[in-house]
Amino acid sequence: MAKRLVCLLVFCHLGLAMAESIEDRTAACRRVAMEFMSALKAELMKAMKAGGPVHAIHVCKKIAPGIAAHKSRETGWRVARTSLKVRNPANAPDAWERNVLESFEVRRAQGENVKDLEHEEIVVENGKRSFRYMKAMQTGGICLQCHGTNIAPAVAEALKKFYPHDQATGFKLGDIRGAFTITQPM
Repeated sequence: MAKRLVCLLVFCHLGLAMAESIEDRTAACRRVAMEFMSALKAELMKAMKAGGPVHAIHVCKKIAPGIAAHKSRETGWRVARTSLKVRNPANAPDAWERNVLESFEVRRAQGENVKDLEHEEIVVENGKRSFRYMKAMQTGGICLQCHGTNIAPAVAEALKKFYPHDQATGFKLGDIRGAFTITQPM
């Protein structure tokens, strides 16, 4: 009986440690996603002020991947953006990300606030465990100039030039534009 109690206490302790670890990982991912979002928004606002939406396309094409790369180097994780409707094919979701994005759409349809949508999970891929996290990005007013339904001709022309296979239009205010996605090796 004493051995069972010790085993139960050890198991409970390990379970709590794992839960704390998941909570810590989630909090760290949430922080990195918010930092990414803040840095991207600041760059977009600066570009919009300097040259309007055509100028801001450069931010999403060149600067956003740089922010992701910087956050990846800084953390040792894979930090990126993805969407069900990508502008850049390099940002296409993998199967896990697609499932999470689709679940975000269902949750939004059920009334959840896009700003609150996130998902975390420990997964095993190719025999390796990793902690995966996604945080939904809500379509804001500024986003609609390049991602909405009524895009100015000069913006549409620039998008066609830089993104010939663009799928990332037709969004409405408040839609899920995509998500920040983070993978932490374990």
